[in-house]
Amino acid sequence: MKHFVIGTAGHIDHGKTSLVQALTGVDTDRLKEEKQRGITIELGFAELCLHEDIRCGIVDVPGHERFVKTMVAGVSGIDVVMLVISAEEGVKPQTREHLDIVQLLGVARGVVVLTKTDLVSQERLADVTGEVRGFLQKSFLENAPIIAVSARTGLGLDMLKETLLGMLGQATPRGELGIARLAVDRVFSVAGFGTVVTGTVAAGSLLVADDIQIMPTMERGRIRGVQVHGAAVSRVGAGQRAAINIQGIDYRQIQRGMVLVRPDTVSPTRRADVVLQVSALADHPLQHRSILHFHSGTSECMATVIILAKDRLEPGESGMVQLRFQEPMVLFTGDSFVVRTGSPLMTAGGGRVLDTHPPAQRRRTEDAMALLTSLQEGNRDQACRQMVEQAKLSGMSSRLIAERVGLPFGDVHELLRPLLSGADAWLVFEGEAPVYLSADAVNSLNKHLFQVLNDYLIKNPHKEGIGKEELRSKLPRRTPAYFFPELLKRLQQQKGVFVDREQVFLASAEHRKTEQYAQDPLVKQIVAGGLEPPAVRDLVSGGLTEKIIRERLQDLVKKGQLQRVSSDLYYPTDIMKDLEARLTEYLMKQESITPVQFREMTGLSRKYMIPLLEFFDSQKLTIRIGDSRRLRKRPGS
Repeated sequence: MKHFVIGTAGHIDHGKTSLVQALTGVDTDRLKEEKQRGITIELGFAELCLHEDIRCGIVDVPGHERFVKTMVAGVSGIDVVMLVISAEEGVKPQTREHLDIVQLLGVARGVVVLTKTDLVSQERLADVTGEVRGFLQKSFLENAPIIAVSARTGLGLDMLKETLLGMLGQATPRGELGIARLAVDRVFSVAGFGTVVTGTVAAGSLLVADDIQIMPTMERGRIRGVQVHGAAVSRVGAGQRAAINIQGIDYRQIQRGMVLVRPDTVSPTRRADVVLQVSALADHPLQHRSILHFHSGTSECMATVIILAKDRLEPGESGMVQLRFQEPMVLFTGDSFVVRTGSPLMTAGGGRVLDTHPPAQRRRTEDAMALLTSLQEGNRDQACRQMVEQAKLSGMSSRLIAERVGLPFGDVHELLRPLLSGADAWLVFEGEAPVYLSADAVNSLNKHLFQVLNDYLIKNPHKEGIGKEELRSKLPRRTPAYFFPELLKRLQQQKGVFVDREQVFLASAEHRKTEQYAQDPLVKQIVAGGLEPPAVRDLVSGGLTEKIIRERLQDLVKKGQLQRVSSDLYYPTDIMKDLEARLTEYLMKQESITPVQFREMTGLSRKYMIPLLEFFDSQKLTIRIGDSRRLRKRPGS
C-alpha cells in the first residue's frame, strides 16, 4: 500500500472544503466557529482511496490571510497540491500567496482545480482558464492539468481522481528511512483513553507500545494506540495521517508545534543552515540580520537571518543562510519552511533545511559553503566526511552527524567505515555513540604531543620522559581527554615514542642517554670546574631555584652522570673514577695518606680535600686511622 498526502491551496471561499467533501464524503470544517463563519480556520483532514494500492490523506487548509501560518503547516510535507480557484472570481491575492508558499516549500507536483463551474457560463469558464494559464507561467504548475469541477453536481470529479491517480501511480512514496517523527497539529484528551495527538508521520514508522519522546520538552511516554482515519492499526508509516494515544504524558504538557519521536533520536537546536529563496512577490531585498517569523511543519518561531555569502538576497534569489532562533526548535534535514515578515504580514521566502546543528558559521568561509553544497546535492557520505574534518581537533559523534545529515546514526558508521583502515586512517572512539577523528586531526594532535614531549625534555634535560598524565593534560582544550590513549597508541605504532609503565619516552631515548646529558648545562659547568667544581649555590642561575637544581643534580646522579660527594659538591663520574684510581695507586705504594699528602697529590684546598676523603671513606674504599687513611681492602687480599 502506497500512502501519499494531497494538500489544498487557494483563496478564501473558493470551494476547497466543498471539493474535499465531494471527493471523500468528509466535511473537514469541524469547529463550531468554522460552521458559523463558513471558512476553514484549522486544518481539516479526510481520506481518499484512489486505488486499492494507493491511499491519500487530504489536508484542507485555510484560505483567509489571517490563517496563512496554519496553511503553511498543512502544506508542509505534501506530495501533490490541488490549487483551487473559483471559476466565478478567478485569481485572487491569496491564490498568489498560496502558490508562492507551495513553490517555496518545494512541492513538485500539482493540479489546478477550477471550482463552482456550474455557476458560470462556458464563455466565462474559457476566460478564467486562460487567465489561470497565464498566471501559472514560470511556476512549477505552468504545464499542470487544469480541471473544471462542480462539487454540487459532481462534474469533473472522476477526471480529477483519475488525474491524481496518474500523478501518484508513478510517484515514489516516502520511504521509512530517517528518524521516525510526527509533527503535532492537535492535542486533546479522550475520556477513558487520555492524551491524543494528531499529525502526519513525516518519516519512519511508529508502532503501538513504542516508547516515545515529545520534543523539545523531552517528556517521555508510550504509544497506547494508533488510529488512521478512524480505524485502529498497530503501525503507522511515513505519509499517513494518524491519531496517537499516548500513555504517561498529560495532554496539557503537549502543544501544537511539538514533535513526537523515539527517545534520544533528536535534540533541540537554536541554529539551522538552510537554502533560502526570497519570494518573487517580495517588494524589497532580504537584508542580512533581518528578523522574520519562521514556520516549519506545525512549529513557528522568530529567527535572525545570517546570509553567509553576501549582504542581501534579491526577490527571487536563493542563497545559503544560517537561521538563529529565539527559542529551541526541533528540525530535520530536508524539512521545508517559510519565513514571513511581521509588518506588513507577508511571505518573505522559504526553502529547505540543510544542517540542523551547525556551528555558529563565520560568513564567507569556503568550508561552510562546501559542506552546505554537499548537503544541498544530497551527497550524504561526502557531507559526513566534511563534518568530521571541519570538527578538527574536537572530533564528532555519530549521533550528531546523524542529526545533521538526517540519518540513523548506525548508518553513519557504514558510510565512514572505509576511512577507518589503512596507514592514514581515521580514529573511532567507541561508546554509546562512536566519535570520529579525521586523519588530519590525528596527525595534528600527534605532532602536538610529540612537540610537547620534545620541548619538555629540552627544558628538563635531566629527564628522559614525561608522565602519561602530564602529557595528557597538554592536549588542546577542545580535544576530549578520552582521545589520549588511542593517540598515544598511534604514536607508538609510528615509532615516535615508547611507553614504559606511566612514563612516555621519545623513541630516540637510548641515544639521548649518551648525548643529551653530556649537553646538560649543569654537567658542563661542573666539568669545567675540574677537581674544584662549583658548589650547588653557585649553579643557581637563569631563573632556576636551588630546589630545582638539586632535583636535576640528583637525577643526573641516578643516571650515572654525576656523583654526590657532599650536600654541596657534585663531581662528574669520570673525574671521580680517575681520582679513585690515583688514590688507590698511591695507597698501594705508600700504605697510608694524610690530608697534607692528599693535598700535595691533588693540589686541592681544604674545601674540596676533606669532603673527598670522607666520600672515599663512605664508599668503603678507605678507612680512617687517626689522621691518616689506608685502603680498607687491598686488591688481591
